[in-house]
Order: sequence, then C-alpha cells, then structure tokens
Amino acid sequence: MGDYVFGVNNCWALKRFAEPEEWVEIAATRMEVGVVQFSFDLLDPVVDSGVLAEYVDRTKDACTKYGVNIQSCSTGGIAYMSNLLMHPFPQMRQYAYGWYAKAISLSQKLGAKTIGGHFGALTVRDFGDPFRRDRLISELLEQIHSLSRIGLQSGLQTLLWEPMPVPREPPSTISEAQALLDRLEDSLVPVKLCLDVGHACNPNATDPRDNDPYEWLRMLGAVSPCVHLQQTDGKADRHWSFTQDHNKVGLIEGEKVISSLDMSGAGDGYLFLEMCPAFEQKDDEVVAELLESAKYWKQFLD
Repeated sequence: MGDYVFGVNNCWALKRFAEPEEWVEIAATRMEVGVVQFSFDLLDPVVDSGVLAEYVDRTKDACTKYGVNIQSCSTGGIAYMSNLLMHPFPQMRQYAYGWYAKAISLSQKLGAKTIGGHFGALTVRDFGDPFRRDRLISELLEQIHSLSRIGLQSGLQTLLWEPMPVPREPPSTISEAQALLDRLEDSLVPVKLCLDVGHACNPNATDPRDNDPYEWLRMLGAVSPCVHLQQTDGKADRHWSFTQDHNKVGLIEGEKVISSLDMSGAGDGYLFLEMCPAFEQKDDEVVAELLESAKYWKQFLD
C-alpha cells in the first residue's frame, strides 16, 4: 500500500466554527488529524488586508499550538457558485483572475504549497456554441499558465484542477481531464488534479467509466496528489459523512479507494475528508459525524 495521509478539508466549519482556534482544535484533538486543507469558504482572499492578516496570524498560531499543518488551499463551495475564469463577461474573467492571484498569495501566507479547485464554469449559451466554448477553454488554459507563473514566484509547488460532474465545468470526463493536463504540461508550476470520489455522477456521460469513482482513481490517481473523500450513492454530489448509516447506502469503500490508488501508481498522496453538512443539522451531530468519519478512514491508513 502507498503512503497516504488522511486529513480534512475545513469546509465543514463554515458559519459554525469561524474562529481558527475552534476548527483547528476540533481537527487536532477530537478528530486527531494533523493535516488540513484550508477552504476559502472561511476566508475570502479579496477581503481587506488587515482582516486577512489577523485571521492568518491566528490560524498559524492555532496550528502551531496543536501541531497542525495546512498542506493545501481549496477554492471552496462559495467560489464554486461562480463562473470564475469562464464567465461570459471579460471583466468578470479578469476579476476572477485577480481573485485567484490573491488566493495564491493567501496560500503562501498560510504556509501551503498547493492550491486549486474550481477554475470556471461555462454558461448554457457558451457551452452550446462550439466556437465560444473552444475559445473560452483556450483562454482558460492561458490564464492557468499565467497563474502558474505567479505561483512559481510565490513558492507554490502545485496547482490543482478539480474535475466536476457537470459538462459545463471542465473537466468532467476522464479523457477530457487527461487532454487538458496534456495542454498544460509546460506550465511553470505543475498542474495536477484533485479528484473527488463523489464527482463521478456526470448526467451526460456516454462512457460508463466516467461515472465510476474507482475508474477515475485507477486512471488518474497518479496525477492527483490530493483526493477529496465523501460518501455518496453515485446519483449526486452528496458530500455525506462516513457514518454507519451513510455507508449502508453509499458506494465509497475505504479498501477499494486505497487499492484503486495503488493500481494507478500513485504511491502516496493526501486523502481529505470533504464533508458538507446541512446548515440545519445540529452542531453536535456535525462534530460527531466528523469523528466517526475520521475513525472509519484511519482503519485503512494507520
């Protein structure tokens, strides 16, 4: 078995545990996790520099106190609601580029060497127009190339592109992911993937392998240094926890995830629990599900 490290994306803390001292303590002392992927849901990179400085300082102090390492940063759910670098308005694409540049800078301040996630989404109109679609994808690749230059100057080691289940949010198929990575081979900072085991639910997939999370891991695990873990039934992007109840109906199994990654030739990497609880769920239940999920995954990795 490869040397895989279990960690947690802190998106679960959104609105509930906004203070860094809280989510760091829960991850470190209750989940007993020493590696975190920081979600920009908790800190927007474009807010006032004074606010950023205070939050970064408190986060780093808490991480030092509890022995937690911020391995990477992720765009998060709030940014995912935007078209970002594929917005139909040029001015909005320019703004999104500036957002990403500031996100790279914030990642450096937090001590992370890797950043990525969602880069952009095409509108229905642009996706349906072959000329517009190809032009916007080409422009997107140019923007990612440019961001890799900023990343190199900031000490970044990797840019991560997260495949999505929606065709308008490339890449959404295994072959598309491979093709886009090939077009980014000469980036100054390597561009790799952040696979999510719950994103294999493309409603327009014509190849059944594209809706098989284990096939994604077998084919692309070697170029995915970070993997998002969520329990799902394969019908939608659920982001369920790994409780006994969810595991009864879910199709994600720890042993199969690890064996699929081994088959890819990955050898090592980070496996981040990405649990997105409903805002209506009781707070103590959320924490309990985090702990049960961590316990589930540790039995396959320790």
